[in-house]
Amino acid sequence: MRQSVSAVRVLSFALIALTTAVTTTGCFKRGAKGDYALTPEMRPLEVPPDLNLPSASGENQVPRLASTTAPAAVAAPAAPAVGNTGFTIPGSKDEAFAKVGTALEGVQGVTIASRAQLLGSYDVAYEGSNFLVRVVAVDAGAYVSAVDPRGLPATAEAPVKLIAALKAALAK
Repeated sequence: MRQSVSAVRVLSFALIALTTAVTTTGCFKRGAKGDYALTPEMRPLEVPPDLNLPSASGENQVPRLASTTAPAAVAAPAAPAVGNTGFTIPGSKDEAFAKVGTALEGVQGVTIASRAQLLGSYDVAYEGSNFLVRVVAVDAGAYVSAVDPRGLPATAEAPVKLIAALKAALAK
């Protein structure tokens, strides 16, 4: 019985050694034919080497964008065109923001829903309209304007009326 157990062990070790040798030498590689064994539709595209490189002539150059040719100096934006939805006042943005807040509180019928000093905006409700009163730094000081929820100048009657009231209050 002992001989049969030792013979089984020897055969087991030999089989394990043979399996290890076969698998590590790569005899069972899958797809020995590589991509050629695939159907033509499944094979990777082969591009000749001279077509991989860009042309050395200047015919196919990408034009330069204006933003990459000369970096523009970062400056405060110019004051937007003065109309009935905004006006410019002298001083810094923070000073103007505080003045606009005080003026808004003094206008009858204005409800300030929120204020965001970093954004320079007041979310207000006035005569049934909801819009933003925005304060932006410009070259000439600070530009105060009314902006609708889409980010466009608010041209309805209530925003125009409020901007006129603010302009009159801040001109004093």
